[in-house]
Amino acid sequence: MLHIYCPHCGELREEEEFHCAGEAHISRPENPDALTDEQWAQYLFFRKNPRGLHHELWIHATGCRKFFNATRHTVTYEIKETYKIGEQPQVVEQGGNA
Repeated sequence: MLHIYCPHCGELREEEEFHCAGEAHISRPENPDALTDEQWAQYLFFRKNPRGLHHELWIHATGCRKFFNATRHTVTYEIKETYKIGEQPQVVEQGGNA
């Protein structure tokens, strides 16, 4: 079982309290009405699926119920860091995939 640090609660908690909500650091288009159907589909549905470090959005569902970001290694499932929304990750791959 994983133990995940919630950057809002400041506690290390069991993974059952959390849910992954997808890829982190995705910006909503400034003018969605100007997008083509293909561009809108790209924004909504297509995400990175890297082998290695990945920045993800998580929620502390049964705790403080706040969203935060986590850097997780997709092969080992190890969570390298957690950080609040709006902050930048400290752990990045060579070449930076934040």
